[in-house]
This record gives sequence, structure tokens and C-alpha cells, in this order.
Amino acid sequence: MILVTGGCGFIGSRFVLDWLATHEEPLVNLDALTYAARPQALATLRGDPRHTFVHGDIRDRALLDSLLARHRPRAIVHLAAETHVDRAIADASAFAQSNTLGTLTLLQAAQAHLQARPASEAAAFRFLHCSTDEVFGSLGPDDAPCDELAPYRPRNPYAASKAAADHFVAAFHVTHGLPTLVTRGSNTYGPGQHREKLVALAISRILAGDPVPLYGDGLAVRDWLHVGDHVAALVAALERGTPGQTYNVAGHQGLTNLELIGHLVTAIEVETRDREARGTSGNGRPLAPAATGRHVMRWIRFVADRPGHDRRYAMDDRKLRSETGWAPRIALDAGLRETVRAALDTPGAYDGADAR
Repeated sequence: MILVTGGCGFIGSRFVLDWLATHEEPLVNLDALTYAARPQALATLRGDPRHTFVHGDIRDRALLDSLLARHRPRAIVHLAAETHVDRAIADASAFAQSNTLGTLTLLQAAQAHLQARPASEAAAFRFLHCSTDEVFGSLGPDDAPCDELAPYRPRNPYAASKAAADHFVAAFHVTHGLPTLVTRGSNTYGPGQHREKLVALAISRILAGDPVPLYGDGLAVRDWLHVGDHVAALVAALERGTPGQTYNVAGHQGLTNLELIGHLVTAIEVETRDREARGTSGNGRPLAPAATGRHVMRWIRFVADRPGHDRRYAMDDRKLRSETGWAPRIALDAGLRETVRAALDTPGAYDGADAR
């Protein structure tokens, strides 16, 4: 049995689905069902005895103690988090509460639980904490990618809340001997992501014939990682990582935001043309107006830059590759087409308030 926090979120629901597709081992899914949760993504698990859903908050220590005592999980996969930078800039308190204090409460509950368990069970236990490349702050155009020993330089409240959580995880390993693992993922995308995130927002805007708002000059660089590859990295770290270690998870597909929109426009055009040839637009979804990469600027609306906007992220993930054998497998254009296909197949899945 493993305990997954945030298992109804974007990465969390994919983790739950992929885990149960490849493992017989059951899991408990603890999720507070905040605005970004997608419990409908787990509809296929209804009635599956391997999946136990619990509606609750990671800051609820009594609930955590009860779950750990009842299920005695061999691992905690901690994915619950507030993640959207714009929301953190508007109000950082929810991020400090969930990302930092929530992680601390979970660590304290795990440590207390292990103290009551046999030594062999405690030694085999793992606490996997999912973090972000944003803790490293902004890189210059010629700076080398950050390895696991790069200094933390968070520049926005979201990154600060995750950096603080990372430090608590490391401290509990050193002070209490808790068998922890930390992964730092790059920008993750894929089917079912909330529309506040750039890829999902851009797809919904372009399909509606509207321009995509981009901050500043659109030249901020992000490394894109498909959610399936991210989940595979989490599983690899859980199963083959060394307690007390941190692992970077990179997609090796760094693009400016402008370049990303160009790839998305092409993906949408290719997918919609394929559907036209087959005589379907995807459950009545309107097709995008004709667009090509040569005319990408017609799909861009530049807006005032975000405060503290990091210019570039890049990570060195050779440690994870060498220790676990993991490597990303999904090329960006293939992953973007899959994401576009999901949007066309599921009307309304990408609807909602714009993030910008």
C-alpha cells in the first residue's frame, strides 16, 4: 500500500492511473479537491478495490495519523500542492499553508508513524516529495543547467514555498533519519491540465480563434516535460532512488514561450486537418481557423510582464538517468498533438476563466 497526496490533481491523477495500470499494489489517494482537482479523471477506477479515495487536507494531522495507522503504507508520494505562479503573486498565503506547512505536517506525521513501526518496516519506508525547477531561480542565456547541488534562488512566492518545503524534507532526513526522496520537475504539460497553465490556455484560446496572452516579449525559456514522462520519473525515483537524495527531472525540450506557441499552432492545424479528412471535428468542437507556424504572431497578444518573471530554467538530470535508467520518451510535438486531441475529444475540458 502507498499513500498518494494530491491524487486528483494533474500530475497526481496521472500517477494514480499509471500506477494502477502497472502495479497490483493498492494506494490511498488523499486530496482536498481544490479548484484544480479533476476527480473525473479517475472515473475508470470506480469500484476498483485497489484505489481508496479520502477527501481531506494534508494539514489535518489527526486525519494523517489515522490514515497511516490504518493503512500502514510503505511509501508516501507527496504531490499535493498549489502550483500557479500568478495566484501566488496575488496571494501567497495559500501557498505557504499548503506547500510549506502542509509538507511539514505530513513529514511530522510520517516520522511519528515510523517511530511506532518495526525497524525493518521503517527502513523500507520512502517519503517522495515532488518539487520544481523554479526553486533554482532564473538562469542567463549562457548559464549551464542546474544540477542537484545548485544553490536555491527562488524569485516568486510559489518557488519560495516549494523551496521551504524542500528544506524541511532534507532536514527531516538528516535530523530524524526519515528516508526521503526529492524530485524537481521541469514544466509539465499534457491532457487534462487546468486552463490556467500555458499549454492548456493556449489550446483553448487558439481553438476559439482568440490570441494567446504572453508575458513581456515572449522570450522566457521553459523546459517542457510530458506528464507521462514525469510520472515515470517519480516511479523510478521511488523504486530505485537512494534515500536522502534529490533528483532533477528534465524534458530536454527548452523553448521560448513564442516558440512553444508556434509548435502548438502547428499541432492544432495538423490535428484539425486530420479530423476534417475523417469528417469529424471532435464531438462538435469548432475547428481552429487555418494557421501555420509562419503566421504564429497572429495568435499572440503581448501583455505586461509578470513581476519577478524568471527568464530561463534548465536542469541537468544525469543523476536520475544514471541511477534509475529513466529517460523522457515523449517528443514535444507528439505530446502536444496528444494534448490537442484530448481537448478536441472532450468539449469543455479546457474551458474556464483565463489565467491572464
